[in-house]
Amino acid sequence: MTHRHALQALLAATGLSLVLLLLPVWIPSLAWLAWPLILVSTLFHELGHGIAALLAGGGFDALRIYADGSGVATTRSDGSRTMVAAIAAGGPLGPPLVALALFFAARRAGSARVALWIMTGMLALALPLWVRNAFGVAFVGLFAALLAVVAVRGSARVAQAVTCFLAIQLCLSAFSRADYLFTAQARTGLGLMPSDTAQIANALWLPHWVWGGALAALSLAILALGVVLFASALRAGAPPVPSGAGAPE
Repeated sequence: MTHRHALQALLAATGLSLVLLLLPVWIPSLAWLAWPLILVSTLFHELGHGIAALLAGGGFDALRIYADGSGVATTRSDGSRTMVAAIAAGGPLGPPLVALALFFAARRAGSARVALWIMTGMLALALPLWVRNAFGVAFVGLFAALLAVVAVRGSARVAQAVTCFLAIQLCLSAFSRADYLFTAQARTGLGLMPSDTAQIANALWLPHWVWGGALAALSLAILALGVVLFASALRAGAPPVPSGAGAPE
């Protein structure tokens, strides 16, 4: 994939993202356009909790996604303060970490297609292992199917543009839903629950809003790294700029 094609993929993904971001502001009746993207963000947030639990030596029992855009991951831990805090932090860090990986993959068409296949496989694995409600099964199954179609049938440019688009959307979700990091409670499909930062505060020390600020700063650093990696690849693939033409003699 040439530098020009990579830049075209990024511009197309950015343009579509801006349209989906601004249209509901200008035309409130079109707010539903953002709904599937909110669900995608929630999915990777809840998977972040579950994978953090597994990496910490705990268990990941269930994942539920609800039509209102909320979600719940049911995990197991040994009850230690550090493990409880690590699992709680895994959710907010899930979308920016996935965005980082997608930006890295989107630098080349081949790796972008591989990333789509990996995401498809991960979601196909999550369906029988963890997704436990009907709406969640329908959404995760449809999302995995769409990714598979792009990976199989999409051109190199389309695969790269879709990878860029998902990375940008997960970036935007880290900021558009950042207020969640500074709340003590969250309303989900199961009712009112302590927020992730409140769980960290209860497990460790300091107020929940301090942990919210720390997670927001870390998310910003992760996303900045992803953008820098993609931009450096564009610069490396750019054609050399001529220094100037000599005057005819």
